[in-house]
Amino acid sequence: MDKSIPTKVHSISILHTNDMHGSYMPFEANLDNATAQTGDSIDNLMNFDRKAMIGGFEYMASAIKSVRKIKGEDNVILLDGGDTFSDDQLGNFTKGEAMIKMMNEVNYDLMALGNHDFDYGLERTNELQKLANFPIRAANIKVKETGNPIFGEPYVIINKQGVNIGILALSYRNTPLTGNSKNIEGLEFGVGVEAVKEYLPIISEKADIIILLSHEGMAVDKIIAEEIEGIDLIVGAHSHDVISPPIKINKTYIVQALSDVAILGETEIQVSNNKIVNINANYHYLWHDQVSPDMELQKMIKQLRDPYLSKLEEKITETNTIIGRQYKSESPFDKMVTSMMIDKLNVDAAFLPGVGYGISLHGDITSEDIYKLLPHPAKIVTLEMTGEQLRKTLEQTATNLNPNDKLNTVGGLIQSSGIEYNLNLNKPIGQRVGDIKINNEVLDLEKSYKIATHTGMLSGIHNYEEFGKGTNIQKTDNILTEFVLRNLREIKELSFPKRMGEVILNK
Repeated sequence: MDKSIPTKVHSISILHTNDMHGSYMPFEANLDNATAQTGDSIDNLMNFDRKAMIGGFEYMASAIKSVRKIKGEDNVILLDGGDTFSDDQLGNFTKGEAMIKMMNEVNYDLMALGNHDFDYGLERTNELQKLANFPIRAANIKVKETGNPIFGEPYVIINKQGVNIGILALSYRNTPLTGNSKNIEGLEFGVGVEAVKEYLPIISEKADIIILLSHEGMAVDKIIAEEIEGIDLIVGAHSHDVISPPIKINKTYIVQALSDVAILGETEIQVSNNKIVNINANYHYLWHDQVSPDMELQKMIKQLRDPYLSKLEEKITETNTIIGRQYKSESPFDKMVTSMMIDKLNVDAAFLPGVGYGISLHGDITSEDIYKLLPHPAKIVTLEMTGEQLRKTLEQTATNLNPNDKLNTVGGLIQSSGIEYNLNLNKPIGQRVGDIKINNEVLDLEKSYKIATHTGMLSGIHNYEEFGKGTNIQKTDNILTEFVLRNLREIKELSFPKRMGEVILNK
């Protein structure tokens, strides 16, 4: 009588973080928003289910070490999806080195380059990837001079339990539209789909299981899974989504673990005959009443903060309400800033880009809280724009939020004060904005209006080209973050912004 030999099943845990944005410190979660995109996503709504302290890298380190202890060091891979070491005041002081040191302590295996990982300039990104004890890569970023992928081969092959796992890193195709163009001079950013098609045959010859570590965002990850066969798992980033349960398209699973060091993603793949036969996705929420901090990382963080402590912890003002940041709808924090620009700069309206990182302000507000929301050294600009230019700008934000081609999605809702309008994303492109008013009067397409914004918007980030076409452009040396800090210091208690509700959004 023949007895079949049972097939061995290997269980391998893929731990993953993404969009940490330099957020090594704990923060208070709220029921609607605390990190920038919770309670705000158009495609994948996520809310925290309680108000409590969450996150912090010493808690992340503890969770990582716990999984390794339970599952075994040889059964765990640790990945990061990018947008990692900037967007924070300590990040600015150390130019990203603080986050790299923390990541080295927990032994990452690979990091994908995100669009914000060039915030300190290409030369500094190169220095940081040399400081890292793990590769930082992207298949769709090429050096123009050589045609080679940035920093070397954009994939790794890791053997776990006799299974060869190939992991390919992707960056964000629209990076040139999200930051200072000088920071990425000499680089070309390609579409992730094409880069996968280029490297998949190469990796397939070396690996049994193929993972894509993607900073392209959930919507584009879905397109990749639909168009390309042979990817077993996509570990996502950029869109700050909690994908629970995992999405399965054809034979490809897609996962992602929010942002801001709030969650450690764990995707356990079960492999038999060199194929994934099942996956179990577990999201470790780093609630402080459920996870204890890692003492080694706690000590390291204290040492990193000590030289800058007085600046980081300077109390600026306080608030008894919750002032959060939203990404794809009106953002209370950005409304407060743009309202301040109107009041102090004597303009008709003010604009800022919609960005997807940050925290909620509540209680004492410190310098590092403000830098968490306004980390970049953009300078204030005033100019004049016609009503028609303003209308085109609002139509552009509608296109950014809901383009015909998901590959053209970039940025969130443009943040503004002083201008009222209705936005209907269900209408055809070019016809989505209506009932525009400034100063309680219907927008006059021929009239010129005085506008305040910053140098990033003037340079055309998020495809906002009309600012650069304005007249009487006055570039100041006034850094927006410092402008906000100066004005907040004069306020004993910060109230919820009064101009909320200027945008009526139909998603």
